[in-house]
Amino acid sequence: MTEPLSDAHGRVISDLRVSVTDRCNFRCRYCMPAEGMKWLQRSEVLSFEEIERLVRVFADLGVTDLRLTGGEPLARREFPHLVSMLNDIDGIRDLSVTTNGYLLERDAAALVDAGINRVNVSVDSLARDRFHEITRRDALPQVLRGLEAIGAYEAVRPVKVNAVAIRDFTENEVIRFAEFARSTDFEVRFIEFMPLDGDRAWEPSQVLTGDEVRALIHERYPLESADRLPHATARVHRFADGKGQIGFINPVSQPFCADCNRIRLTADGELRTCLFSMHETNLRDPMREGASDSELEEVIREAVWRKELKHRVNEPGFRPPARSMSAIGG
Repeated sequence: MTEPLSDAHGRVISDLRVSVTDRCNFRCRYCMPAEGMKWLQRSEVLSFEEIERLVRVFADLGVTDLRLTGGEPLARREFPHLVSMLNDIDGIRDLSVTTNGYLLERDAAALVDAGINRVNVSVDSLARDRFHEITRRDALPQVLRGLEAIGAYEAVRPVKVNAVAIRDFTENEVIRFAEFARSTDFEVRFIEFMPLDGDRAWEPSQVLTGDEVRALIHERYPLESADRLPHATARVHRFADGKGQIGFINPVSQPFCADCNRIRLTADGELRTCLFSMHETNLRDPMREGASDSELEEVIREAVWRKELKHRVNEPGFRPPARSMSAIGG
């Protein structure tokens, strides 16, 4: 039996986030500048076959949960075909995607046919003008149609709606999202604003904490807490009257590093052991230079063994990583 993939702090790694592209069709203010970023060259980005090979290696090391991200993953040509390739890998039990939803109406059926189990859709406002303000795209109707399209498939559950909580913006969205969660099958989750924006303008004062958002909702619609599952990013609360639930992901105010089981692979093949890592481990070049699977496994094990104990966002001297969120993979 293969020895579990673990770090020096005793955490066993079973969750892999793979970015399939750094490109995105939105320009969200908390993520990238209005003019966009300097994109990777096509030759730098992992091919489908390279992604498949690396995921097989990770699966052999005990990874069971695979999330595909970007940039915007649906912007990658033939993306559902990649999903189908990865769905065939032994050991992968949960295959999900995080998307901005813009192309979801087009691709929902193909993604379900390819084997997607769960979908997270980023929606930062349910008001069209404010959605445009935060994403710099007038696309809310199309995103909501995409949500409806994927929500029609009962095989894909849960469908989660992720909203980044930013002070002086999200306060006006909270009740709309609570009512959305209460009136649909979608699970809304608020994510604290993290220092991963392309403009490098993040300040701690911009973080609207999960506790603050929860208090705003609880005042209108009382909430009851549910137990946090091991390795979970979200603290889930049920509406006291039984009409659904809502989640809070609080990486800044309540870090969940202690039982983190996640690692990331960027679109250009760099292994990151923490979202805020200052170091990366190149897997693309050794693979292209002829490394065997066992050699890649050794590189991966050594990198994961050095996985950071915590992200240190709240400590003096914290520095954000060189890459922004869109380049790392959400």
